[in-house]
Amino acid sequence: MLASVQKKKFIFDLAILLILNLLIKPFWILGIEPQVQLKVGDISYGEFAALFNFSLMMNILLDFGLTNFNNKNIAQHNHLLSKHFSKMLSLKFVLAFVYAILTLLVGFLVLGYDFRYMKLLLILCFNNFFLSFILFLRSNLLALHLFRVDSILSVLDRVIMILIVVAMLMNVFGLEVDIMNFVYAQTLGYALTAIIGFAIVLNKTHTFKLNWDWKFNRLILKKSFPFAILVLLMTFYNRLDSVMLERILPGDQGKEQTGIYAKAFRLLDAANMIAYLFSVQLLPLFSRMIKHKENIENIVKLSFTLLLTPALIISISSIFYSDHFYELIYKGESEGHEVLALLMCCFTAISTTYIFGTLLTANGNLKHLNYMAIGGILVNLVLNFILIPKFQAMGSAVASVITQFVTALIQVFISYKVFKFRLNKRLLFSLLLFILALVFANYFTLSLTTSWMLNFLIMLIFSGVLAFATGMVSPKSVFRFIKYK
Repeated sequence: MLASVQKKKFIFDLAILLILNLLIKPFWILGIEPQVQLKVGDISYGEFAALFNFSLMMNILLDFGLTNFNNKNIAQHNHLLSKHFSKMLSLKFVLAFVYAILTLLVGFLVLGYDFRYMKLLLILCFNNFFLSFILFLRSNLLALHLFRVDSILSVLDRVIMILIVVAMLMNVFGLEVDIMNFVYAQTLGYALTAIIGFAIVLNKTHTFKLNWDWKFNRLILKKSFPFAILVLLMTFYNRLDSVMLERILPGDQGKEQTGIYAKAFRLLDAANMIAYLFSVQLLPLFSRMIKHKENIENIVKLSFTLLLTPALIISISSIFYSDHFYELIYKGESEGHEVLALLMCCFTAISTTYIFGTLLTANGNLKHLNYMAIGGILVNLVLNFILIPKFQAMGSAVASVITQFVTALIQVFISYKVFKFRLNKRLLFSLLLFILALVFANYFTLSLTTSWMLNFLIMLIFSGVLAFATGMVSPKSVFRFIKYK
């Protein structure tokens, strides 16, 4: 009876998480951000995008792997929340100071950013601190299985930002849309959410006293160091493209191409929410199952099929419908839709990484993942240096696709070796059949009627039928996944 109640609670909590995130975050990414970019122009937005991605690349100094370590640790030992929270918070404040100083120094001395850039970079440092703080607070809520509270907190910052930026777009109270005001709106959204999240987590701790514990901090940094290196390396090969575009190409050309790349990457970012929301549920699940020495092969297979099915539908349909997506979001503009068509292929690889990378992280195979990530950075750097001067944003997209698929396949290979998984020929056959069927479905439906939206809807329905017909998804799979939860 108790297990049944827990399953129903999990389904309800997961539904809330998905509904809130799929309503709010896509609206921000696909509704608000494009309007801001159209207002300020590709060059101005390209400057912002390059700085934003650079600040994210340095972001690991803010967290140093504490969030991933904390999620895994508290999931296995709930009683440690009160003992560790205040100490880890002190450490995060010190790391934030180090992050800000080093980010500004690297930006000024290495990348040659001038004063105008540095002012924006400083505000982005504050934003990243608040965002990192929110993620740390949410890791505690997830580890305690407070999914419903986490769901609300996960979209609260975006709700606040949407209200402010919509006011700017409507010129309420004389507010104007420019990059600095856009960044300040993000600051307010993150700051208010961080304050509310802190109050919630504080309520779950029995004692709280901000203090610095040298012995504890050295121990935590030592344990979280492999997490930090992994996140740093993976962030580099995920976010390096925009920075290299802006720095390699001369003058306004670099900024404009970065802006075009940002338009395409924005849709990939929106799609990634599906994989991310799935993965945050998997880390504590995998950690708990590995700790209790449960058979993990079936749940990995279920997770893989449940996530890869929508990922393939999104990736393949984007190849065929990219120009229509582009014109819809960017008010008739179509320049750069080829970049989108190529870049969205990364979603399949990223979804694979979210499954197998999360599994290896839960198992503590960070050394393998770090070597993989170093390889990913080298591949990405070499390809970008070769392709950007000749093909600009398209060259960077090619580099991303190759890097993501190479690193994803390496993680699958490592997982099979570490966990001694059997080669599932039936699954591989279903996967290949599903891919071929999706290509046919998109090609066939593209010109069925005069309305591309109707054609796309027909394709989605047909793809859903194909998912069941090829054996990629079955009702039993969904119930089995819930059973494991």
